[in-house]
Amino acid sequence: MLSRFDDYPIHQTADPVFHTATSDRFHYDRYWYNAHARDGSFYFGVAMGRYPNLGVLDCALSLAIGGEQFCFHGSRRAPSEPTDTTVGPFTLEILEPMGRHRVAIAPNDTGIECELIFTPRTACIEEGRQTLRNERHVVMDATRLDQFGFWSGWIRYDGRELTVDGSTTFGLKDRSWGIRPVGEAYSGGAPLAQFQAVHFCWMPIHWEDECSLAGWFEDESGHQWHADQGFLPVYPGMGDIPGTVDPASRTWQGVVDYDFDLHPGTRRARAATVTMNDRSGESMVVTLEPVMVHRMKGLGYQHPKWGHGKFLGELVFEGEHFKDSDLDPLALENLHIQQVVKATCGDRVGHGVLEQMHIGPHAKLGFADWFDGAK
Repeated sequence: MLSRFDDYPIHQTADPVFHTATSDRFHYDRYWYNAHARDGSFYFGVAMGRYPNLGVLDCALSLAIGGEQFCFHGSRRAPSEPTDTTVGPFTLEILEPMGRHRVAIAPNDTGIECELIFTPRTACIEEGRQTLRNERHVVMDATRLDQFGFWSGWIRYDGRELTVDGSTTFGLKDRSWGIRPVGEAYSGGAPLAQFQAVHFCWMPIHWEDECSLAGWFEDESGHQWHADQGFLPVYPGMGDIPGTVDPASRTWQGVVDYDFDLHPGTRRARAATVTMNDRSGESMVVTLEPVMVHRMKGLGYQHPKWGHGKFLGELVFEGEHFKDSDLDPLALENLHIQQVVKATCGDRVGHGVLEQMHIGPHAKLGFADWFDGAK
């Protein structure tokens, strides 16, 4: 099947771009964004995923403010045209590739609307390919790129309007694609002899003179089987960014060390120290002070209904609202979080997030079972 993309010299196989190079039903291609105010007063995230082998396109916007979370969820049958990135009232536009992106939600029955523009302040960084297998098949095989920037615009929710100031609202664009568990779980056949624990942390930070990124995966023994570390120069205007990849950017190769002080009865850090390390011996110690929490289920992650890639109908969307204090922090759907953090490194002060997803036992963090909390 032909699409608009076929007019560009981008083909990787003999098929039109519409057809994926793999028949794996867990193939996905996702836009993901976050934003947070300098003063920690709000956080919002945006997600849109296309699952071509499942025939689903879904999206979400989730706003955390004042201890509450307001979410817009949408899903539809994936259109045959991959450049069609609309789900009912939700629209995502690439105004310039690797440049500004626009997210809008028109008036609808959920009461959640927005008009938002992401403008980059850095070039992009490519994270290392992330591959995880279990005893039977590939669980994850994905690539991610990250680009730091600012957000401007507004969000309407619950009869209120939030102004998103483009000079004080930091953000990040995350594009990833490949294979991940999406849609319904595998069924039939012999059950797996053993489930895998997955522990993921991610720390993008905006500093005054650069942006830094650290991300790592570990298993239940605490073995760090994947890590990404990078640094990107920042620029005063989008026109000053020297291309998709900045020759002045740096990546480090090494293990990320960390010390988390966890809230008792949870798997969430109340304070953290993260040490980025390079094989050259250079290191950078970052101290994190969490300011507010956002539950990633607001963007579909582990959501019991709005999980990524689930076919819910030809076109469906709805709103969701909850108070964080009412949630069970150890329920599977609530384990995956991002916290807005104030970061310090020597005399430098930065603003960013600490993402945590701890599912299963972990020797270093003291989790003995799948859903126990810190003592």
